[in-house]
Amino acid sequence: MIENPAQTENNLTPDDKIQMITGAFGYSGKYIANLLLDAGCRVHTLTNSVNRENIFKGKVTIHPFDFDSPKKLVESLKGVSVLYNTYWVRFNHKTFTHADAVNNTKILFECATEAGVERIVHVSITNPEIDSPLEYFKGKAELEKSLIESGMSFAVLRPAVIFGKEDILINNIAWTLRKFPIFGVFGDGQYKIQPVYVEDLARLAVKAGSQESNMIIDAVGPESFTYRQLAETIGEIIDKRRPIISIPPDIGYLVAKIVGWIVGDVFVTREEIKGLMAGTLAVDSKPSGQTLLTEWAKKHSKTLGMKYTSELARRKDRKSCYKSN
Repeated sequence: MIENPAQTENNLTPDDKIQMITGAFGYSGKYIANLLLDAGCRVHTLTNSVNRENIFKGKVTIHPFDFDSPKKLVESLKGVSVLYNTYWVRFNHKTFTHADAVNNTKILFECATEAGVERIVHVSITNPEIDSPLEYFKGKAELEKSLIESGMSFAVLRPAVIFGKEDILINNIAWTLRKFPIFGVFGDGQYKIQPVYVEDLARLAVKAGSQESNMIIDAVGPESFTYRQLAETIGEIIDKRRPIISIPPDIGYLVAKIVGWIVGDVFVTREEIKGLMAGTLAVDSKPSGQTLLTEWAKKHSKTLGMKYTSELARRKDRKSCYKSN
């Protein structure tokens, strides 16, 4: 069922049906919304940030998620042709958890079925496993299973790391290289990562939304790096070549926690370190994205990593739009 739609024609044509995106004011959702608006589609969004600055100048209709009121959520989803789901949380926090995200997404799928939504394009993750000891990957696998068993027409996109102007990981690697005299990698740093450009992911989503067959797509870019190579490459591009040293994961986590305290954010979690070192962010599939991280980074070398990008700040501030790096 895993396909590569990179060569597929986009048959999207505007009509009176609604294209709904979860989180159109967020990261990947914004790019999906822009493509749909450019195609002349009616675009709505479900969001927890109904008061966030409307970057679409009123062209996107806003609905609250209403997870605790399924009847209202069903009403918001009526008339929707394709639902693009980007809703998720990166880590557990006192105000949000992976378990909440899984339960809420299941409610979303159930309400979409009841409302008569024709197709769901769901953003997952590379290498989800129902038996994974990592809650992130287990939760993503559980949601894929739920969507498949729903009987709805679906497309699942499995990106690894997403890069772009609003990204967190690549930007904060660059920020670390700018701020510190050395850069530490967890263990030997030889585990691989295949970043995909956010606009490539959005194009894949819109193409998948225009299809009828069920599909699972490994949404990865054309370049593959070991984590050590990624740090070295970014350092060269931003002219901050630092010694790359191997550190035990537990020590690396403690250092990251201290950095997190300094910037008021969760810099990295133990689970993210385990997932990274387990090679979960790389696959054997052919690349479905076309944009080279190295070329993109060269174009943005003067601004990449100049400011730290905070996950928690974005979640606390529900009014400002996401800032570009």
